[in-house]
Amino acid sequence: MDVVVHVEAPVSRVWELVADIGLPARLSPELQRVAWLDGADRPVVGARFEGFNQHRLIGEWRTVSHVTEADEQRVFAWAVTDADGRFGEATLDPARCAASWRYELEAEATGTRLRQTVRVGPGNSGVTEVIARQPDHEEQILEFRLQELRAAMESTLQGIKALAEANDPLD
Repeated sequence: MDVVVHVEAPVSRVWELVADIGLPARLSPELQRVAWLDGADRPVVGARFEGFNQHRLIGEWRTVSHVTEADEQRVFAWAVTDADGRFGEATLDPARCAASWRYELEAEATGTRLRQTVRVGPGNSGVTEVIARQPDHEEQILEFRLQELRAAMESTLQGIKALAEANDPLD
């Protein structure tokens, strides 16, 4: 699933915001806080960061994300792993991620076309846990989760757009 927004700001400004892993925690109802791991401080392939999440139906959990793509001012992508085994077997393997996320930036007219994409799976996640408890409601659970994700992505992109267009400082 993806969401796209036009931001009336240069790609370099939008990249500053997208590359700030702490910003989505200010804009998202689920992601509470993040921190770079292993001495990393910016998106580079192989860098890792942990995220702390909270959802009213499944509680709190921690993830470890692995940067899988980092092409400055173009692409920032990461795979989210269930490092603590909150939703099944613990893993730090990006190939078994709970979800993968991606921002793509492209110059467009007088601004930037910003796309955010999410792919759930192939590893276990909170959705897996809820479906396991109610297998006959799988379709409704998936539809509900996708609606939540779309709303959160739209909120995040609108927040990035507002900050970029106002040219506010990142703090």
